[in-house]
Order: sequence, then structure tokens, then C-alpha cells
Amino acid sequence: MKAIVLLDTSVYLNVLDVPGFNQDRADILGEFETLIRSGDRFLLPLAAVWETGNHIADLADGQTRRRYAEALYIDVAKAFNGDVPYRATHFPERAEFLSWLSEFPDMAMRNKSERKQREGVSLADLSIIKEWERTCNLNSMSRVRIWSLDSDLAGYDRQA
Repeated sequence: MKAIVLLDTSVYLNVLDVPGFNQDRADILGEFETLIRSGDRFLLPLAAVWETGNHIADLADGQTRRRYAEALYIDVAKAFNGDVPYRATHFPERAEFLSWLSEFPDMAMRNKSERKQREGVSLADLSIIKEWERTCNLNSMSRVRIWSLDSDLAGYDRQA
């Protein structure tokens, strides 16, 4: 069974080639091509879309912001339509989101990782972790991992 890979913001920013966040683009695209050829399936968590949009909104000039905002819109629309190698994850229902949100105070309080002891788990990262858990539960025979340049999220890798 091939792997199911959730794209984190750090990877997605490189895929979209967003200035200032694309320093690993060549490596990311090379690995992406390898993973596509191996038959892995890709999911784009909504938190990665929101965070990417936030980074785009912080770009220095309006024309650049506009260009990358349009690129984000076009790419996410393609993801919803199955026209790119990744699909957008589901929208959580109200009760599911409230359940995630109820866990946030504990997650924000704890250390993000061994190396990031002065930083808690963000709500965006929590939602990506919840998507990873949901995907694991729905695909018990598949490897499920978060593809991230951040070591704390990259550690979410359940082997089948």
C-alpha cells in the first residue's frame, strides 16, 4: 500500500514558490516528483492553505501579494477538483472543530518538541495533527505521514 502524505505549510509554500518561503523549492519538487512516481497520495490540509494565505498577505508589495493570492486560489481550486496531485482535506463539522478546539489549551501549554521548548503547539498544527489522526483511522493499512520541514510535525509518520 502506498503512503498518504499530508502537506504541511512549509512544504506547500515551496510548491507554490512563495518568495521568502521557497528556499527549499528544488529539494521539495524533486522529492515530490519521486513520491508521485512511487504512487503516494497527497492531502492538503486546510490549515496549510490558511497559513499559506497569511504568509502571502505579509509579502512586501501589493502586486506580489495579488499574484500569489491568485496562484493560491487557482491551486486550491484545482485541489478540490482533483486537478493537481493533492486533494484538499475535508471541512470539519462544528462538533469536530469544537472537539479540536477543546484540546487546544493543553496543546498550547505543552512544548512543541524537544528542541522547541519555549513554543506550544499552534491551533493550525493541531488541526493538521487531527487530520493526520483522522487519515490514520480511515486508512489502517497505509503509511500516513505529515511532510513538513519542521521536525515536530515531520515526526507524525505512522507506518502501516
